[in-house]
Amino acid sequence: MAINFAVIGTGWITDSFIESAHATQAWKLTAVYSRKAETAQSFAVKHNVTATYTSLESLCQAPDVDAVYIASPNSFHYEQAKAALHGKKHVIVEKPATSTVAEFESLFALAKQQGVFLIEANRHIQERNFKVLQQSLGRLGALYGASLNYASYSSRYNAVLAGETPNIFNLALSGGSLVDLGVYPIAAAVALFGAPKAQSYHPIIVRTGADGGGFITLQYDRFAVSINASKIYTSAAPSEVYGEKGTLVANAVTDVASVEFVDARSKTREQLAGEKAKLNLQEEAAEFARIIKERDGAAAKKLEDMSRIVIGITTDLRAQNGLVFDVEKK
Repeated sequence: MAINFAVIGTGWITDSFIESAHATQAWKLTAVYSRKAETAQSFAVKHNVTATYTSLESLCQAPDVDAVYIASPNSFHYEQAKAALHGKKHVIVEKPATSTVAEFESLFALAKQQGVFLIEANRHIQERNFKVLQQSLGRLGALYGASLNYASYSSRYNAVLAGETPNIFNLALSGGSLVDLGVYPIAAAVALFGAPKAQSYHPIIVRTGADGGGFITLQYDRFAVSINASKIYTSAAPSEVYGEKGTLVANAVTDVASVEFVDARSKTREQLAGEKAKLNLQEEAAEFARIIKERDGAAAKKLEDMSRIVIGITTDLRAQNGLVFDVEKK
């Protein structure tokens, strides 16, 4: 049986998740929520469903909804996820799952109390070629360090330059490059190497007061990971992991299409990656459905623990640089 799910948020990422979820044949979209009726109805027609909601409470009590996918502005995640969990719905929430560590812990405690799953959608960790990278670390011998990059100019930065404050560059809505793009390489580092001992961030602050990008260092016992993450400039550099016996080179930390092992002595290059999935959210949709259907608490806990480390890192990095969300001022 497919998992009947509703969506909160009607942007492009929701379109992608719906398409990817349906491609797994493990999910079925049954409802759309938006604060505006016309927005909900237009999005529902686009995806061939009839049930729409403008009341969050009504959606979360709907008997034909098993799970809720949330891709609204960051600052809305907590209240929307809390409502869905109170309705005993499984919740898939786009990263960052919450604005603060306190919100994070509150939601996961509630999910356990309600007997449902709460999963933060770090899609790249589920990609088959990311797992190839992960499983190939043993080839490197002693680890010497890594450089992980995700810097991509956002069209919404044009609005900032024009004097506007789009959601993702708005601290009032828990925005900024660190929690939008920076979490990808940070989560990748945590998935590959575990929790760092310390971290630092050198951000570029844009006109809105949010961080537009910058350079992050994660310090481990015997090596460091450098991260270049930005929404205001683009990097064409690959991501690399360095070791005594060679280097692993990936084209990116997300949408990974190439993973090469470069032998330190012979300089030969070996391609390790397989074919990339056609839909970049399909692998996470399939895994999340498996966790829910099989009640795989161990897999869910592993993802929860990774997310907990990541929000701890980003919270510390924001605090170091005075990047305070409005929710933290209350």
